[in-house]
Amino acid sequence: MASNSESLQNIENLLSFALRKGLIENNDKNWARNALLDILSLDPGEDIYEADERALTEDVYDILSGILNLHAKTPVQKDLLDARIMGILTPRPSEVERKFREDSLESIEAATNAFYALCQNNHYIQMNGIRKNLYWIADTQFGNLEITINLSKPEKDPRDIAAAKSLAQTNYPKCLLCKENVGFAGRFNHPARQNLRLIPIDLGSETWYFQYSPYVYYNEHCIVLSSRHVPMKMNEETFRRLLGFIEKFPHYFIGSNADIPIVGGSILSHDHFQGGRHAFPMEKAESYAFYSHKSFLDARISLLNWPMSAIRAADGDKERLIALCMLIMNKWKNYSDEGANIRAYTGDTPHNALTPIARIGNDGLWEIDLVLRNNRTTDEFPLGIFHPHQDLHHIKKENIGLIEVMGLAVLPGRLKQEMDGMALWLMGEKADDSALSPHLEWLAGIREKCGGALELKEANEVLKKEIGLVFERVLRDAGVYKFDDAGKAAFHNFMLFCGFEGK
Repeated sequence: MASNSESLQNIENLLSFALRKGLIENNDKNWARNALLDILSLDPGEDIYEADERALTEDVYDILSGILNLHAKTPVQKDLLDARIMGILTPRPSEVERKFREDSLESIEAATNAFYALCQNNHYIQMNGIRKNLYWIADTQFGNLEITINLSKPEKDPRDIAAAKSLAQTNYPKCLLCKENVGFAGRFNHPARQNLRLIPIDLGSETWYFQYSPYVYYNEHCIVLSSRHVPMKMNEETFRRLLGFIEKFPHYFIGSNADIPIVGGSILSHDHFQGGRHAFPMEKAESYAFYSHKSFLDARISLLNWPMSAIRAADGDKERLIALCMLIMNKWKNYSDEGANIRAYTGDTPHNALTPIARIGNDGLWEIDLVLRNNRTTDEFPLGIFHPHQDLHHIKKENIGLIEVMGLAVLPGRLKQEMDGMALWLMGEKADDSALSPHLEWLAGIREKCGGALELKEANEVLKKEIGLVFERVLRDAGVYKFDDAGKAAFHNFMLFCGFEGK
Protein backbone atom coordinates (compact mmCIF):
# COMPACT_ATOMS: atom_id res chain seq x y z
CA MET A 1 0.00 0.00 0.00
CA ALA A 2 2.91 2.34 0.70
CA SER A 3 4.11 2.01 -2.90
CA ASN A 4 0.57 2.64 -4.20
CA SER A 5 0.29 5.71 -2.00
CA GLU A 6 3.63 7.01 -3.27
CA SER A 7 2.62 6.39 -6.89
CA LEU A 8 -0.70 8.15 -6.42
CA GLN A 9 1.08 11.14 -4.88
CA ASN A 10 3.56 11.22 -7.78
CA ILE A 11 0.69 11.14 -10.29
CA GLU A 12 -0.80 14.29 -8.70
CA ASN A 13 2.60 15.97 -8.72
CA LEU A 14 3.08 14.99 -12.37
CA LEU A 15 -0.33 16.39 -13.32
CA SER A 16 0.45 19.63 -11.49
CA PHE A 17 3.82 19.88 -13.29
CA ALA A 18 2.13 19.25 -16.66
CA LEU A 19 -0.46 21.96 -15.98
CA ARG A 20 2.18 24.47 -14.91
CA LYS A 21 4.30 23.78 -18.01
CA GLY A 22 1.37 23.91 -20.42
CA LEU A 23 1.50 20.25 -21.44
CA ILE A 24 -2.15 19.82 -20.49
CA GLU A 25 -5.02 22.15 -19.64
CA ASN A 26 -7.23 22.03 -16.56
CA ASN A 27 -10.04 20.27 -18.44
CA ASP A 28 -7.58 17.49 -19.37
CA LYS A 29 -6.68 16.69 -15.76
CA ASN A 30 -9.28 14.00 -14.97
CA TRP A 31 -8.73 12.33 -18.33
CA ALA A 32 -4.95 12.34 -17.87
CA ARG A 33 -5.21 11.04 -14.29
CA ASN A 34 -7.37 8.09 -15.38
CA ALA A 35 -5.05 7.29 -18.26
CA LEU A 36 -2.07 7.20 -15.86
CA LEU A 37 -3.97 5.07 -13.35
CA ASP A 38 -4.74 2.63 -16.17
CA ILE A 39 -1.11 2.44 -17.32
CA LEU A 40 0.09 1.77 -13.78
CA SER A 41 -2.84 -0.52 -12.83
CA LEU A 42 -3.69 1.63 -9.82
CA ASP A 43 -7.00 2.20 -8.06
CA PRO A 44 -7.10 5.29 -5.83
CA GLY A 45 -10.24 4.15 -4.05
CA GLU A 46 -11.58 6.96 -1.94
CA ASP A 47 -8.17 8.42 -1.18
CA ILE A 48 -7.64 12.03 -2.23
CA TYR A 49 -4.17 13.31 -3.01
CA GLU A 50 -3.04 16.87 -3.62
CA ALA A 51 0.18 17.98 -5.32
CA ASP A 52 2.93 18.86 -2.85
CA GLU A 53 6.06 21.02 -3.12
CA ARG A 54 7.84 18.42 -5.29
CA ALA A 55 5.51 19.42 -8.14
CA LEU A 56 7.35 22.75 -8.32
CA THR A 57 10.51 21.16 -9.71
CA GLU A 58 11.88 22.34 -13.06
CA ASP A 59 12.92 18.80 -14.06
CA VAL A 60 10.06 16.37 -14.60
CA TYR A 61 12.37 13.43 -13.84
CA ASP A 62 12.40 14.45 -10.18
CA ILE A 63 8.76 13.29 -10.11
CA LEU A 64 8.85 10.67 -12.85
CA SER A 65 11.73 8.69 -11.34
CA GLY A 66 9.61 7.82 -8.29
CA ILE A 67 7.01 6.17 -10.54
CA LEU A 68 9.56 4.41 -12.77
CA ASN A 69 11.49 2.95 -9.85
CA LEU A 70 8.31 1.40 -8.43
CA HIS A 71 6.79 0.10 -11.67
CA ALA A 72 9.75 -0.96 -13.85
CA LYS A 73 12.89 -2.98 -13.15
CA THR A 74 15.40 -2.66 -15.99
CA PRO A 75 16.67 0.46 -17.81
CA VAL A 76 14.77 -0.40 -21.01
CA GLN A 77 11.56 -1.14 -19.07
CA LYS A 78 11.91 2.26 -17.42
CA ASP A 79 12.48 3.99 -20.76
CA LEU A 80 9.43 2.32 -22.29
CA LEU A 81 7.23 3.25 -19.33
CA ASP A 82 8.68 6.78 -19.22
CA ALA A 83 7.67 7.51 -22.83
CA ARG A 84 4.26 5.89 -22.35
CA ILE A 85 3.47 8.07 -19.33
CA MET A 86 4.78 11.28 -20.87
CA GLY A 87 3.03 10.55 -24.17
CA ILE A 88 -0.27 10.91 -22.26
CA LEU A 89 0.83 14.33 -21.04
CA THR A 90 2.16 15.58 -24.40
CA PRO A 91 -0.20 17.49 -26.71
CA ARG A 92 -1.19 15.71 -29.91
CA PRO A 93 1.06 16.24 -32.95
CA SER A 94 -1.46 18.51 -34.67
CA GLU A 95 -1.72 20.68 -31.54
CA VAL A 96 2.08 20.96 -31.27
CA GLU A 97 2.34 21.93 -34.94
CA ARG A 98 -0.44 24.51 -34.59
CA LYS A 99 1.25 26.05 -31.54
CA PHE A 100 4.57 26.19 -33.42
CA ARG A 101 2.93 28.01 -36.33
CA GLU A 102 1.22 30.47 -33.97
CA ASP A 103 4.47 31.14 -32.08
CA SER A 104 6.35 31.67 -35.35
CA LEU A 105 4.04 34.59 -36.17
CA GLU A 106 5.78 36.37 -33.30
CA SER A 107 9.22 35.08 -34.38
CA ILE A 108 10.83 31.83 -35.37
CA GLU A 109 13.01 32.10 -32.24
CA ALA A 110 9.88 32.22 -30.08
CA ALA A 111 8.62 29.09 -31.85
CA THR A 112 11.85 27.10 -31.40
CA ASN A 113 12.21 28.29 -27.78
CA ALA A 114 8.72 27.00 -26.94
CA PHE A 115 9.17 23.74 -28.84
CA TYR A 116 12.56 23.09 -27.21
CA ALA A 117 11.02 23.71 -23.77
CA LEU A 118 8.18 21.30 -24.57
CA CYS A 119 10.65 18.57 -25.55
CA GLN A 120 12.43 18.97 -22.20
CA ASN A 121 9.27 19.21 -20.11
CA ASN A 122 7.78 16.07 -21.69
CA HIS A 123 11.09 14.25 -21.06
CA TYR A 124 11.81 13.50 -24.73
CA ILE A 125 15.04 15.37 -24.08
CA GLN A 126 16.21 13.79 -20.83
CA MET A 127 18.22 16.58 -19.23
CA ASN A 128 18.68 14.53 -16.04
CA GLY A 129 20.90 12.17 -18.02
CA ILE A 130 22.52 14.79 -20.23
CA ARG A 131 23.69 16.76 -17.18
CA LYS A 132 25.86 13.77 -16.25
CA ASN A 133 27.98 14.27 -19.38
CA LEU A 134 31.46 15.68 -18.79
CA TYR A 135 32.40 18.78 -20.78
CA TRP A 136 35.51 20.91 -21.01
CA ILE A 137 37.42 23.19 -23.38
CA ALA A 138 40.83 22.22 -24.71
CA ASP A 139 43.28 24.85 -25.95
CA THR A 140 45.00 23.77 -29.19
CA GLN A 141 46.83 25.19 -32.19
CA PHE A 142 43.43 25.57 -33.86
CA GLY A 143 41.77 27.41 -30.99
CA ASN A 144 39.52 26.00 -28.32
CA LEU A 145 38.13 22.53 -29.07
CA GLU A 146 35.14 21.20 -27.14
CA ILE A 147 35.31 17.82 -25.39
CA THR A 148 32.38 15.81 -24.04
CA ILE A 149 32.22 12.36 -22.48
CA ASN A 150 28.78 10.91 -23.05
CA LEU A 151 27.42 9.46 -19.81
CA SER A 152 23.70 9.85 -20.57
CA LYS A 153 23.23 6.42 -22.15
CA PRO A 154 23.08 3.74 -19.42
CA GLU A 155 24.80 0.38 -19.81
CA LYS A 156 22.48 -2.32 -21.11
CA ASP A 157 20.98 -4.66 -18.53
CA PRO A 158 21.50 -8.40 -19.34
CA ARG A 159 17.74 -8.91 -18.91
CA ASP A 160 17.06 -6.31 -21.60
CA ILE A 161 19.59 -7.92 -23.95
CA ALA A 162 17.97 -11.32 -23.47
CA ALA A 163 14.49 -9.88 -24.04
CA ALA A 164 15.61 -8.18 -27.26
CA LYS A 165 17.02 -11.45 -28.63
CA SER A 166 13.70 -13.22 -28.12
CA LEU A 167 11.69 -10.66 -30.09
CA ALA A 168 10.31 -11.51 -33.51
CA GLN A 169 12.00 -9.55 -36.30
CA THR A 170 10.03 -6.59 -37.62
CA ASN A 171 10.68 -3.75 -40.01
CA TYR A 172 8.46 -1.12 -38.41
CA PRO A 173 9.51 1.62 -38.08
CA LYS A 174 12.23 1.11 -40.69
CA CYS A 175 14.74 3.18 -38.72
CA LEU A 176 15.04 5.63 -35.82
CA LEU A 177 14.55 8.60 -38.17
CA CYS A 178 11.32 7.57 -39.88
CA LYS A 179 8.31 9.79 -39.26
CA GLU A 180 6.39 6.67 -38.20
CA ASN A 181 8.28 6.79 -34.89
CA VAL A 182 5.88 9.47 -33.60
CA GLY A 183 3.73 7.80 -30.95
CA PHE A 184 5.45 4.41 -31.36
CA ALA A 185 5.22 2.29 -28.19
CA GLY A 186 8.73 0.90 -28.57
CA ARG A 187 10.16 -2.51 -27.79
CA PHE A 188 13.33 -3.87 -26.22
CA ASN A 189 15.38 -3.20 -29.36
CA HIS A 190 13.72 0.07 -30.45
CA PRO A 191 13.06 3.06 -28.18
CA ALA A 192 9.53 4.22 -27.37
CA ARG A 193 8.53 7.51 -28.95
CA GLN A 194 5.07 8.33 -27.57
CA ASN A 195 6.41 11.74 -26.51
CA LEU A 196 8.18 12.51 -29.80
CA ARG A 197 6.76 15.38 -31.82
CA LEU A 198 7.76 16.53 -35.33
CA ILE A 199 7.21 19.85 -37.09
CA PRO A 200 6.68 19.53 -40.87
CA ILE A 201 8.65 22.04 -42.96
CA ASP A 202 8.91 22.51 -46.72
CA LEU A 203 12.45 22.16 -48.05
CA GLY A 204 12.86 22.37 -51.79
CA SER A 205 10.02 20.45 -53.37
CA GLU A 206 9.48 18.08 -50.43
CA THR A 207 8.10 17.99 -46.91
CA TRP A 208 10.76 17.29 -44.29
CA TYR A 209 10.41 17.15 -40.50
CA PHE A 210 12.08 19.10 -37.72
CA GLN A 211 12.67 17.62 -34.27
CA TYR A 212 15.15 17.89 -31.43
CA SER A 213 17.68 15.18 -30.69
CA PRO A 214 16.95 13.31 -27.43
CA TYR A 215 20.71 13.45 -26.67
CA VAL A 216 21.37 17.19 -27.36
CA TYR A 217 25.16 17.16 -27.61
CA TYR A 218 24.96 20.97 -27.84
CA ASN A 219 22.36 23.71 -27.43
CA GLU A 220 19.10 23.10 -29.32
CA HIS A 221 20.60 20.14 -31.18
CA CYS A 222 18.01 19.38 -33.84
CA ILE A 223 17.49 16.79 -36.56
CA VAL A 224 15.86 17.57 -39.89
CA LEU A 225 14.72 14.40 -41.61
CA SER A 226 13.21 13.38 -44.91
CA SER A 227 9.59 12.24 -44.93
CA ARG A 228 10.77 9.29 -47.03
CA HIS A 229 13.04 6.45 -45.92
CA VAL A 230 15.68 7.07 -48.59
CA PRO A 231 19.46 6.85 -48.18
CA MET A 232 21.76 9.83 -47.77
CA LYS A 233 22.64 11.21 -51.19
CA MET A 234 24.38 14.52 -51.68
CA ASN A 235 23.36 16.52 -54.74
CA GLU A 236 22.17 19.98 -55.75
CA GLU A 237 18.95 19.54 -53.75
CA THR A 238 21.05 18.95 -50.61
CA PHE A 239 22.55 22.43 -50.78
CA ARG A 240 19.18 23.93 -51.68
CA ARG A 241 17.59 22.30 -48.64
CA LEU A 242 20.42 23.39 -46.33
CA LEU A 243 20.06 27.01 -47.39
CA GLY A 244 16.27 26.70 -47.39
CA PHE A 245 16.41 25.59 -43.77
CA ILE A 246 18.54 28.50 -42.57
CA GLU A 247 16.31 30.89 -44.50
CA LYS A 248 13.46 29.64 -42.30
CA PHE A 249 15.65 29.27 -39.16
CA PRO A 250 18.30 32.01 -39.48
CA HIS A 251 19.36 31.66 -35.84
CA TYR A 252 20.44 28.03 -36.44
CA PHE A 253 23.19 26.32 -38.42
CA ILE A 254 22.48 23.14 -40.40
CA GLY A 255 24.85 20.49 -41.70
CA SER A 256 24.96 17.09 -43.33
CA ASN A 257 27.17 14.10 -42.78
CA ALA A 258 28.97 12.73 -45.81
CA ASP A 259 26.93 10.19 -47.76
CA ILE A 260 29.47 7.33 -47.75
CA PRO A 261 30.58 4.89 -45.02
CA ILE A 262 33.42 5.52 -42.51
CA VAL A 263 33.35 9.30 -42.99
CA GLY A 264 29.53 9.50 -42.87
CA GLY A 265 27.14 9.39 -39.95
CA SER A 266 25.80 6.40 -38.02
CA ILE A 267 22.56 6.34 -40.05
CA LEU A 268 23.20 6.45 -43.80
CA SER A 269 19.92 4.71 -44.67
CA HIS A 270 17.71 7.78 -44.04
CA ASP A 271 18.42 11.21 -45.50
CA HIS A 272 18.74 13.78 -42.73
CA PHE A 273 20.60 16.82 -41.44
CA GLN A 274 21.65 18.05 -38.00
CA GLY A 275 21.56 21.62 -36.79
CA GLY A 276 21.07 23.81 -33.77
CA ARG A 277 21.93 26.99 -31.96
CA HIS A 278 25.59 26.69 -31.17
CA ALA A 279 28.77 28.35 -32.44
CA PHE A 280 31.23 25.50 -32.98
CA PRO A 281 35.00 25.98 -32.95
CA MET A 282 35.20 25.56 -36.75
CA GLU A 283 32.74 28.43 -37.25
CA LYS A 284 35.17 30.66 -35.32
CA ALA A 285 38.20 29.54 -37.37
CA GLU A 286 40.07 32.20 -39.34
CA SER A 287 40.93 31.83 -43.02
CA TYR A 288 44.57 31.51 -44.11
CA ALA A 289 44.20 31.57 -47.93
CA PHE A 290 41.76 33.41 -50.21
CA TYR A 291 40.58 32.66 -53.74
CA SER A 292 38.47 34.02 -56.56
CA HIS A 293 36.71 32.43 -59.55
CA LYS A 294 35.87 34.12 -62.83
CA SER A 295 32.34 32.64 -62.78
CA PHE A 296 31.65 33.68 -59.17
CA LEU A 297 33.04 37.19 -58.93
CA ASP A 298 30.97 38.19 -55.87
CA ALA A 299 31.71 35.04 -53.87
CA ARG A 300 34.08 34.94 -50.92
CA ILE A 301 36.15 31.76 -51.00
CA SER A 302 38.82 30.79 -48.49
CA LEU A 303 40.60 27.89 -46.77
CA LEU A 304 40.19 27.59 -43.02
CA ASN A 305 42.85 27.39 -40.35
CA TRP A 306 41.47 24.03 -39.27
CA PRO A 307 42.90 20.50 -38.87
CA MET A 308 40.46 19.10 -41.41
CA SER A 309 40.47 20.35 -45.00
CA ALA A 310 37.73 22.97 -45.12
CA ILE A 311 36.68 25.47 -47.78
CA ARG A 312 34.47 28.38 -46.73
CA ALA A 313 32.23 29.79 -49.46
CA ALA A 314 29.92 32.78 -49.02
CA ASP A 315 27.68 34.76 -51.35
CA GLY A 316 24.72 37.09 -51.15
CA ASP A 317 22.86 35.01 -53.73
CA LYS A 318 21.66 31.53 -52.77
CA GLU A 319 21.59 30.10 -56.28
CA ARG A 320 25.12 31.28 -57.02
CA LEU A 321 26.35 29.71 -53.79
CA ILE A 322 24.62 26.42 -54.65
CA ALA A 323 26.28 26.45 -58.08
CA LEU A 324 29.67 27.13 -56.47
CA CYS A 325 29.23 24.25 -54.02
CA MET A 326 28.22 21.95 -56.87
CA LEU A 327 31.36 22.89 -58.81
CA ILE A 328 33.57 22.03 -55.83
CA MET A 329 31.68 18.80 -55.08
CA ASN A 330 31.78 17.54 -58.66
CA LYS A 331 35.47 18.34 -58.99
CA TRP A 332 36.27 16.69 -55.63
CA LYS A 333 34.31 13.51 -56.35
CA ASN A 334 36.59 12.76 -59.30
CA TYR A 335 39.87 14.13 -57.93
CA SER A 336 42.88 11.95 -57.16
CA ASP A 337 46.26 12.92 -55.76
CA GLU A 338 48.52 9.92 -55.18
CA GLY A 339 51.06 12.10 -53.37
CA ALA A 340 48.44 12.91 -50.75
CA ASN A 341 47.03 9.33 -50.64
CA ILE A 342 43.82 10.51 -52.27
CA ARG A 343 42.12 8.24 -54.79
CA ALA A 344 38.65 9.07 -56.04
CA TYR A 345 37.72 5.48 -56.91
CA THR A 346 38.66 1.87 -56.40
CA GLY A 347 37.03 0.25 -59.40
CA ASP A 348 33.49 1.64 -59.33
CA THR A 349 33.53 2.38 -55.58
CA PRO A 350 33.70 6.13 -54.85
CA HIS A 351 35.85 7.42 -51.99
CA ASN A 352 35.52 11.21 -52.07
CA ALA A 353 32.65 13.05 -50.36
CA LEU A 354 31.83 16.31 -48.56
CA THR A 355 30.59 17.30 -45.13
CA PRO A 356 28.77 20.64 -45.67
CA ILE A 357 27.70 23.08 -42.93
CA ALA A 358 25.46 26.08 -43.71
CA ARG A 359 24.70 29.22 -41.73
CA ILE A 360 24.07 32.94 -42.07
CA GLY A 361 27.52 34.50 -41.74
CA ASN A 362 28.37 37.38 -39.46
CA ASP A 363 28.29 39.66 -42.51
CA GLY A 364 24.76 38.50 -43.41
CA LEU A 365 25.88 36.43 -46.42
CA TRP A 366 24.80 32.85 -47.09
CA GLU A 367 27.76 30.76 -45.91
CA ILE A 368 28.67 27.09 -46.41
CA ASP A 369 31.75 25.29 -45.11
CA LEU A 370 32.71 22.31 -47.28
CA VAL A 371 34.92 19.75 -45.54
CA LEU A 372 36.68 17.35 -47.93
CA ARG A 373 36.42 13.67 -46.96
CA ASN A 374 37.85 10.38 -48.27
CA ASN A 375 37.01 6.89 -46.95
CA ARG A 376 39.68 4.77 -48.62
CA THR A 377 41.18 1.94 -46.54
CA THR A 378 44.48 0.06 -46.79
CA ASP A 379 46.10 -2.90 -45.03
CA GLU A 380 47.95 -0.40 -42.84
CA PHE A 381 44.76 1.55 -42.08
CA PRO A 382 41.88 -0.95 -42.31
CA LEU A 383 39.42 1.49 -40.69
CA GLY A 384 40.38 4.32 -43.03
CA ILE A 385 43.43 6.31 -44.07
CA PHE A 386 41.61 9.50 -43.04
CA HIS A 387 40.22 8.10 -39.79
CA PRO A 388 41.68 8.21 -36.25
CA HIS A 389 44.84 6.13 -36.44
CA GLN A 390 45.47 3.08 -34.29
CA ASP A 391 47.52 4.86 -31.60
CA LEU A 392 44.51 7.08 -30.80
CA HIS A 393 41.90 4.31 -30.52
CA HIS A 394 42.31 4.10 -26.75
CA ILE A 395 40.59 7.51 -26.67
CA LYS A 396 38.61 7.75 -29.93
CA LYS A 397 38.00 4.92 -32.41
CA GLU A 398 34.55 5.81 -33.74
CA ASN A 399 33.83 7.51 -37.07
CA ILE A 400 34.37 11.26 -37.30
CA GLY A 401 30.99 12.68 -38.24
CA LEU A 402 29.51 16.14 -38.58
CA ILE A 403 29.68 17.08 -34.89
CA GLU A 404 33.35 16.10 -34.49
CA VAL A 405 34.25 17.74 -37.81
CA MET A 406 33.06 21.07 -36.36
CA GLY A 407 35.26 20.66 -33.27
CA LEU A 408 33.14 18.92 -30.63
CA ALA A 409 34.49 15.55 -29.48
CA VAL A 410 31.86 13.05 -28.38
CA LEU A 411 33.88 10.49 -26.42
CA PRO A 412 32.67 7.13 -25.03
CA GLY A 413 31.37 6.90 -21.47
CA ARG A 414 34.00 4.30 -20.50
CA LEU A 415 36.57 7.12 -20.36
CA LYS A 416 35.08 8.63 -17.19
CA GLN A 417 36.04 5.66 -14.99
CA GLU A 418 39.26 5.13 -16.88
CA MET A 419 40.24 8.78 -16.30
CA ASP A 420 39.91 8.22 -12.55
CA GLY A 421 42.41 5.36 -12.86
CA MET A 422 44.65 7.40 -15.17
CA ALA A 423 44.83 10.19 -12.59
CA LEU A 424 45.92 7.72 -9.90
CA TRP A 425 48.55 6.32 -12.26
CA LEU A 426 49.93 9.82 -12.96
CA MET A 427 50.08 10.37 -9.20
CA GLY A 428 52.21 7.26 -8.85
CA GLU A 429 49.54 5.44 -6.86
CA LYS A 430 48.31 1.90 -7.37
CA ALA A 431 45.81 1.61 -10.21
CA ASP A 432 44.22 -1.26 -12.11
CA ASP A 433 46.78 -1.68 -14.89
CA SER A 434 44.60 -4.22 -16.69
CA ALA A 435 41.87 -1.61 -17.18
CA LEU A 436 44.46 1.01 -18.11
CA SER A 437 46.58 -1.17 -20.39
CA PRO A 438 45.41 0.52 -23.63
CA HIS A 439 46.48 3.89 -22.16
CA LEU A 440 49.79 2.98 -20.48
CA GLU A 441 52.20 3.97 -23.25
CA TRP A 442 50.39 7.29 -23.67
CA LEU A 443 50.32 7.87 -19.88
CA ALA A 444 54.04 7.11 -19.58
CA GLY A 445 54.76 9.81 -22.16
CA ILE A 446 52.61 12.29 -20.24
CA ARG A 447 54.34 11.55 -16.93
CA GLU A 448 57.75 11.88 -18.54
CA LYS A 449 56.73 15.20 -20.08
CA CYS A 450 55.54 16.40 -16.65
CA GLY A 451 58.78 15.32 -14.97
CA GLY A 452 57.32 12.77 -12.55
CA ALA A 453 54.32 12.08 -10.36
CA LEU A 454 51.58 14.71 -10.09
CA GLU A 455 49.13 15.90 -7.46
CA LEU A 456 45.47 14.91 -7.97
CA LYS A 457 44.23 18.31 -9.20
CA GLU A 458 47.18 18.69 -11.57
CA ALA A 459 46.75 15.13 -12.85
CA ASN A 460 43.11 15.76 -13.73
CA GLU A 461 43.91 19.04 -15.48
CA VAL A 462 46.78 17.47 -17.43
CA LEU A 463 44.52 14.59 -18.53
CA LYS A 464 41.91 17.00 -19.86
CA LYS A 465 44.55 18.93 -21.75
CA GLU A 466 46.13 15.79 -23.21
CA ILE A 467 42.78 14.29 -24.24
CA GLY A 468 42.10 17.58 -26.04
CA LEU A 469 45.40 17.21 -27.88
CA VAL A 470 44.45 13.64 -28.83
CA PHE A 471 41.23 15.00 -30.33
CA GLU A 472 43.25 17.55 -32.28
CA ARG A 473 45.30 14.63 -33.63
CA VAL A 474 42.06 12.76 -34.44
CA LEU A 475 40.95 15.69 -36.59
CA ARG A 476 44.36 15.93 -38.23
CA ASP A 477 44.20 12.23 -39.09
CA ALA A 478 40.73 12.72 -40.60
CA GLY A 479 41.92 15.66 -42.71
CA VAL A 480 42.70 14.72 -46.31
CA TYR A 481 45.32 17.47 -46.61
CA LYS A 482 47.64 17.73 -43.63
CA PHE A 483 48.08 21.13 -42.08
CA ASP A 484 51.75 21.48 -43.06
CA ASP A 485 53.54 23.02 -46.03
CA ALA A 486 53.15 19.94 -48.23
CA GLY A 487 49.47 19.54 -47.32
CA LYS A 488 48.73 23.20 -47.94
CA ALA A 489 50.46 23.03 -51.33
CA ALA A 490 48.41 19.94 -52.28
CA PHE A 491 45.20 21.66 -51.14
CA HIS A 492 46.14 24.70 -53.24
CA ASN A 493 46.57 22.42 -56.26
CA PHE A 494 43.03 21.12 -55.82
CA MET A 495 41.73 24.68 -55.69
CA LEU A 496 43.55 25.42 -58.97
CA PHE A 497 42.00 22.25 -60.43
CA CYS A 498 38.57 23.71 -59.55
CA GLY A 499 39.40 26.86 -61.50
CA PHE A 500 40.10 29.12 -58.52
CA GLU A 501 42.85 31.70 -58.47
CA GLY A 502 44.73 32.64 -55.32
CA LYS A 503 44.47 36.22 -54.13
